[in-house]
Amino acid sequence: MILLRHGQSEFNLHFTATKRDPGIPDPRLTPLGQEQAEAAVLALAEMPLRRIIASPYTRALQTAAPIARQRGLPILVNPLVRERYAFSCDVGSPRMELAIAFPEVDFAHIEEVWWPAIEEPDQGIEQRAALFRAELAALPDWEETLVVSHWGFILAMTGERVMNGEWRRCDPTGPAPEAIQWRLPHASAVKP
Repeated sequence: MILLRHGQSEFNLHFTATKRDPGIPDPRLTPLGQEQAEAAVLALAEMPLRRIIASPYTRALQTAAPIARQRGLPILVNPLVRERYAFSCDVGSPRMELAIAFPEVDFAHIEEVWWPAIEEPDQGIEQRAALFRAELAALPDWEETLVVSHWGFILAMTGERVMNGEWRRCDPTGPAPEAIQWRLPHASAVKP
C-alpha cells in the first residue's frame, strides 16, 4: 500500500514557525498544502489504485479529494488512520459537519465525535497501526490501496518521519517497525 501524508495544514504552517500549538482544531490545507495534494495526483499517476482510504480529518480529506476525482474512486473514511491525539489540530470536526463539507463522502459508519477525548499514548497509536496493518493484509489487493494519513500514524506504520505531501510504500504483511522513536533526543514533542 501507499501511505501519503496530508498536505501542509494551517496548523503545520504556524507550528513549524513558532514550535507552539496555535490552537487550530481540524485545520484546513494551506495554499501550499493544496499544491502538495495536486502534486500527489501526478506523483501517483502511474500506480494502480483500487481504493483510497483517508482519515476523517479535514486536511486528509482535502488531500485525498483531487486523487479521488482523478481516479474516479470514492474516499473511504477510516478513523483508525487518524493522527495521534496530542495537539489542538487533533480535535476533529463532528460527523455532520464533515458530511456537509464533503457531500460526496460517506460518513454514516463513524461516530459523531470520532476522535479521543484525551491525549493518546504512544502504544495507543501503535496498537491502531497494528490493527490497520492486519485489516489491510487480509485484502487480496492491498497493494493497490492509497492511505491518506498523518505524521504519527505513518511513523507507527513505517518507523519513518515524513513531511507534508510525502508518501511511502508499506507492506502490511511484513513486520511492524521494531522500535519507533517518537521523540528525538533533546527535542520537545514535534509534529513537523
